[in-house]
Amino acid sequence: MQTPGSQSSLHRANLERVVRAVRLAGSLTQAEIARSTGLSAATVSNIVRELKDGGTVEVTDTSAGGRRARSVSLSGDAGIVIGVDFGHTHLRVAVGNLAHQVLAEKSAPLDVDASWADGFDRAEALVGELIAGIGVGLEKVIGVGLGVPGPIDVESGTLGSTAILPGWAGINPRQELSQRLGVPVYVDNDANLGALGELVWGSGRGVKDLAYIKVASGVGAGLVINGQIYRGPGGTAGEIGHITLDESGPVCRCGNRGCLETFAAARYVLPLLQSTHGPELTMERVVELAREGDPGCRRVIADVGRHVGSGVANLCNVLNPSRVVLGGSLAEAGELILAPIRESVGRYAIPSAARQLSVLTGSLGGRAEVLGALALVLSEMGDSTLLAGSPTLKLLPSVR
Repeated sequence: MQTPGSQSSLHRANLERVVRAVRLAGSLTQAEIARSTGLSAATVSNIVRELKDGGTVEVTDTSAGGRRARSVSLSGDAGIVIGVDFGHTHLRVAVGNLAHQVLAEKSAPLDVDASWADGFDRAEALVGELIAGIGVGLEKVIGVGLGVPGPIDVESGTLGSTAILPGWAGINPRQELSQRLGVPVYVDNDANLGALGELVWGSGRGVKDLAYIKVASGVGAGLVINGQIYRGPGGTAGEIGHITLDESGPVCRCGNRGCLETFAAARYVLPLLQSTHGPELTMERVVELAREGDPGCRRVIADVGRHVGSGVANLCNVLNPSRVVLGGSLAEAGELILAPIRESVGRYAIPSAARQLSVLTGSLGGRAEVLGALALVLSEMGDSTLLAGSPTLKLLPSVR
């Protein structure tokens, strides 16, 4: 009988530690693995050799600091992961492998508010199309990350706010997609996934504490604390759009008055310009016109930036993140919106917190959420799954 303190159990634990480090990072040199796991260089070398022989990892020659090194990544043949992102006006699906490589990606217009059933029908069809296109079947899928534009109730798994997606009331997105595809599904809101995407692939790389602010049809924040998404006990952490800016302001869809969302979200901002710029105006067009010098669009974007900056200042005072990444359609405005955000942060945040903060736009654009959905699977999947397929490793006891 194996005991938790036995050599085989310790070895298994070290194997899972190395696999976990590589899985979360995408690729690491052996020296980086040793630093992140606390294992000795000799132990890491032996484990990497064993994992390579078992087909779990791939090792390639590289350089680090001008010296030759060996880069370790999970095997591209170990399985695939899928990301599905439901926006209010689009559906985007991506397929990736465990080495953090995106193999296929496609988006399609979709009114997610109209019918949840139609949305899942489209998602199921698009997943099938993409995996067929790369020549694999569902049996190779380890998991699916699913993003929805609203908070998820931690206890029930359903959308936590009927005001945001009224047509999805009572629907459990994870169960619905899992039943259709027959694979594990991990679900989160779009702001959290945007934060994960930028953390792993984009403007958040290299930091452990950041806030991803998405300004689109609503306003939300994905919070990363010590490298992990912080969701709160009810799953609603990061609802920055419902910080009160003016108690006498417009009535928000949440029922309160003067929320940040009523000063920054597209549904409230566009009517300010439609009388002069036409009823078909979109936020993307507002940004385009502002970059071309349109004074009305520039003024509206600057006002939105100052309001968002007030919300960011509150985050700074409470959480003290080192970086804020702006996503959503307004992020394309660049310095036209970043400058007023920084101005408000400098005015309302504690000076020490403001000095340590960098504010920049996301580098992934509209792909942030679907890549975050891939990252969600890579962060939540168990390492035992990756080790179980190796004939030399599956005989070792699992460590829990």
